[in-house]
Amino acid sequence: MKLYQWAIIGAGPAGIAVAGKLLDAGVKSEDIVWIDPHFAVGDFGMLWRNVPSNTKVDRFMQFLHACQSFDYKNSAPHFTLNQMDLDDTCPLGLMADPLLWLTEQLKKKMVSVEDYAERITLNDRQWHIQLRKQPALIAKNTVLAIGAEPKHLHYSMPEIIPLQHAMDGERIQQHCHKDETIAVFGSSHSAMLVLRNLVENKIKRIINFYRSPLEYAVYLDDWILFDDTGLKGSTAEWARSCIDGKLPAQLERVYSNDENVEHFLPQCDKVIYAIGFDRRTLPVVENVGHLTYNEACGIIAPGLFGVGIAFPEGKYNPLGIYERRVGLWKFMDYLQRVLPIWLKYSP
Repeated sequence: MKLYQWAIIGAGPAGIAVAGKLLDAGVKSEDIVWIDPHFAVGDFGMLWRNVPSNTKVDRFMQFLHACQSFDYKNSAPHFTLNQMDLDDTCPLGLMADPLLWLTEQLKKKMVSVEDYAERITLNDRQWHIQLRKQPALIAKNTVLAIGAEPKHLHYSMPEIIPLQHAMDGERIQQHCHKDETIAVFGSSHSAMLVLRNLVENKIKRIINFYRSPLEYAVYLDDWILFDDTGLKGSTAEWARSCIDGKLPAQLERVYSNDENVEHFLPQCDKVIYAIGFDRRTLPVVENVGHLTYNEACGIIAPGLFGVGIAFPEGKYNPLGIYERRVGLWKFMDYLQRVLPIWLKYSP
């Protein structure tokens, strides 16, 4: 059985970034195996295409030009994203298209396996990766770029509308009727997008359960206050007008404590949870003990590393506020700093 030097599990934006940076670092393409069941840019490409981004086009373009192995400037076909104003935001699908093209280019340069990784075992200083359908693989080092899924609260009722549908202005129409009462938990960027969609679709009654005031990103000279948690772009403008300004007639906001949930939730026909994301279930990892990761460098165990929304960098901003950095360019920036460490931290 061939021993690969690197295995990448996951082909969303973070997995794409890892593949590009490993090639840039001089790792031979035949020494990299890339594992994903779809190779369709993960949830970013399959679920969130019609969602408005809170990232400026400039940051997306920086990501696409960050790896020499991408050769985006010289080889990429025409994409709508390339013609947009760098200070604008855009639907995520406009970034998903070039990322899908990059995926296909990278797959030609390394071994790609369309399958699920189900179990990872450290044995004789090598990671043995058990797949769902195909023979196991062995790698000296493994990177988990497995993504995350929306969180849920465990109330017995009412019916749940999946967040990926609620954040899509067109698909949400298939899940709720104008005469229904819809509950929305959360006050994040995702929650504001959902509330806006419901209001614009003229839902009869919307109840927003919240626990904290809204935060807005503040653009300073060389950094952004509340960069990872604050509202940006058109979503921020809408929230200032319709949440912190004058509430639309059909929208109610109530503090999310037990008393209010017990009173208001039974009045709702359906519920949407926009309360953040949890790391997607890990492949079973054996022989290393309790699993966690170092938020400063992504190390999980010798030769086992995490990146992306599942394993974001933790960092203090200039005011001393601790944030977990989530975003495509942030993943790439993080890799540029930690990959030299990973290359030396094998079992």
